[in-house]
Amino acid sequence: MKLFYYILLGSLLIMTACENNLDQAPANIASANSLTDFDGVLNAAYFYQLGTTTPMAVMGDFRADNALMFESPYDEFDQFDEGLIQMEEQFFSPFYTACYKSILSSNIVIENSEDATEIAEAKFLRGLTYFKLVRAFGDATINLSDAPSLTDQSILARQPESTVYSTVIIPDLEAATDALSVSASNGKASKYAAEGMLGKALIQSGDYASAEAHLANVVNGAGAAGYALRENFSEIFGVDYDLNSEILFATQISSSIVDEYGFSDFWSWSGGLDTKSLEPLDADLIAAFDASPGDLRRAVTIDEALLMSPKFPQTGGPDHDWIELRLADVILLYAEALNENGKTADAIVQLDKIRTRAGLAGTTASSQSDVRQAIQDERRLELAFEGQRWFDLVRTGTVDSEMGQSINSNYHVFPIPDSEVISAPGVILQNPGY
Repeated sequence: MKLFYYILLGSLLIMTACENNLDQAPANIASANSLTDFDGVLNAAYFYQLGTTTPMAVMGDFRADNALMFESPYDEFDQFDEGLIQMEEQFFSPFYTACYKSILSSNIVIENSEDATEIAEAKFLRGLTYFKLVRAFGDATINLSDAPSLTDQSILARQPESTVYSTVIIPDLEAATDALSVSASNGKASKYAAEGMLGKALIQSGDYASAEAHLANVVNGAGAAGYALRENFSEIFGVDYDLNSEILFATQISSSIVDEYGFSDFWSWSGGLDTKSLEPLDADLIAAFDASPGDLRRAVTIDEALLMSPKFPQTGGPDHDWIELRLADVILLYAEALNENGKTADAIVQLDKIRTRAGLAGTTASSQSDVRQAIQDERRLELAFEGQRWFDLVRTGTVDSEMGQSINSNYHVFPIPDSEVISAPGVILQNPGY
C-alpha cells in the first residue's frame, strides 16, 4: 500500500524580504526544538521530492537525444545557448524551491530528532536532494542548519560541486547506509537505496574505485532483501507495478495529493500529451533501438507510430511513482565501475544480466573501450525516459559525440533561477553562459 506524505507542519513560508529559498521556516511551528515528534517533518522532506520529478525527467531526456520539444520557447531544451533561462518558471524554479524545502525539512529532523532511523532517512533525502542539485546546476548553496540565518546572505554563496559531494552528498549517504535497515516498508528509504545512491553519486563524481564496493554490496545483497530484476521489463512501470521488487527507491505520487508543481507531469511529457511536444520521441532513440534488433524493451519504451513513449502509460498517469533508483541502474553502474577499474571480464557478466532480460545475446564487446561504449549504449535503452540520459552524457564526457555537435560546456548544466540571483545580488551567481 502506497504511503502518502501528508505534511503536518504546513507550508514552508519564505521569511525574508529577498524571498530566497534557503531562508525558510515552518509556518505552523514556533521553533523546531519545541517538537517532540518529527514524523510529520520527515514526511514533508519526502513530500517535497514531488516537485523535483518532472523537472528531472525533462532535464534528463529532453535536453538529450531521447526526446524533443517543438513549441517555442520550449524548444530551447534542444538548443544550447542562453535562451534556456526562459524555462525558469515551469522547470528550474519549482525544482530549486522543492529541493531546498526538502533540505530544510531534513535538517530539522537531523538536528532535533532522537530517532536514529528518522535521522538516517533524513540524511538519505538530504544527500539525494543535493545530488539532484549538483547534477542540474553544478555548484550549490549548502545549508546544513535547521534555522539558517535570516540576515547573513554570505551563507547563500554557491559552493564548488566537489565540496558539495565531499561535505554533504557522500557523508549523508554513507551515514544513511550505515544506519538504515536492508528492507523498508511503505516505500521509505532503505540501506540498499542509500548505498545504491551512494555508488551512483561516487561514479558521478568520478570515484570509480570507491563506488565499486558499494555497488557490489547492493548487487550481491539485494536478493536476500527481496529486491530482484523483474522477469518482464514491462512489469516495472505504471501504477500496477509501483514499488515492485526492482525499485530501490521511488518518489511516491498520488492524484489525491496536491503537490506544488502546477504544470504537466513527467508521464504527460514523455507520452506526448502536452501541446508543447505532441511528438516527443527523438529519431535518434529509434535508431538506437534499430541497432538492437529483438530488444524486448522497444515496445515498452517507444511508439514509432505516435512518436511518443508509452513507458509510463496514460492510464493511471497521475498516480505513477517516479523511479529514483532501480536495481538495473545499479547493475549497469557496477559494470561501469568494474570496467573502469580494469575488471572488464567481470563487467561483462553484469552487463549481460541486463541484456539477457531484454531478450538479447551476450555482448560481443571485449576490450575495455568497447565495453565502456556497450555499457553506455545499454544504459540508454534500459533507462530511456527515466531522466538519466543527459546526466550520463555529461558524466562520461560524451555530450558532443552523442549529440552530434560541439556544445559549450557552459550548457552542460542548467540556469539557476534568476529570482535567486536577484534575491542575493553578488552572492548567488548565475552559471556562465546564462
